[in-house]
Amino acid sequence: MIKRALISVYDKKYLDKLADFLAKRGVEIVSSGGTYDFLNKIGISVKKVSDITGSAEILNGRVKTLHPAIHAGILARTDQLEQLEESGIEPFDLVVVNLYPFEQMVASNAGTDEVLENIDIGGPAMLRAAAKNYPRVTVICSPDYYDILVEQVEKNDGDTTIEFRKEMAEKVFAHTTAYDNAIASFLTERGEQFAEHLTLSFEKRKLLRYGENPHQQAALYLDPAYKLSSLARARVLSGKELSFNNLWDLEATMQMVGDFDEPFAVVVKHTNPCGAAVGRTLAEAYGKAFESDPLSAFGSIIGLNRVVDIKT
Repeated sequence: MIKRALISVYDKKYLDKLADFLAKRGVEIVSSGGTYDFLNKIGISVKKVSDITGSAEILNGRVKTLHPAIHAGILARTDQLEQLEESGIEPFDLVVVNLYPFEQMVASNAGTDEVLENIDIGGPAMLRAAAKNYPRVTVICSPDYYDILVEQVEKNDGDTTIEFRKEMAEKVFAHTTAYDNAIASFLTERGEQFAEHLTLSFEKRKLLRYGENPHQQAALYLDPAYKLSSLARARVLSGKELSFNNLWDLEATMQMVGDFDEPFAVVVKHTNPCGAAVGRTLAEAYGKAFESDPLSAFGSIIGLNRVVDIKT
């Protein structure tokens, strides 16, 4: 049963709805800093972390939640609740935390001092503690999961299932791993050329229709640190969603059209060009490329290095 929640979020999207839902169910909410101010302003009954710990925030907010009264309340197993009570500490049943926007800050070309200030310390600590203790504690690391949490609580008489808690814990450790990797990558770019440990982290963009063969599953992932043009950031304007083979052909097509300055067209089938040509105009280039092998052009990918005009 969720009776007490710890909420500390940078991204306050949908927080008003979640907090209102929890408050109406009689859940005690504890928050710090900007989250406390936000909830207090919209009329949600909320306690300050500093009232729980007996310690004020220090170092301009760098230290707020790193305290036994917080972390013991998260980490205590069910069989340790009596010991927790003897210590005068109340347990948390729900932890809702999202992190400082480190990657966005790096992408904005902010100075090193500002980037370092956006390395979250307390947030990952609370998330990891709650995820470790998923047999008892529910942990939520993104506003994307608020609706699922509400559904769980409504369906389970104010509680969540162990399966849901485990799933959310998995998401937390994947999230904090990616977060730490982004920080390590930022520091490595400013340090040694080849790091002792290299961890690659990708974000899932979407599921694909199928893999290399129709019976296989596939998904498209994006490297958040890659700033140049990529298919992972492309938008489908019309037609069906892309398959693995569509993307593979598109990748080959993009590599070819990027090699030419003059108007260029290429027809690609199974990653191989079955027609490619340059011309004085895009229409001329496309006509030459298509006529190279009209039969193979059926069901192909067409690449052009200019904006498509009516004549083309």
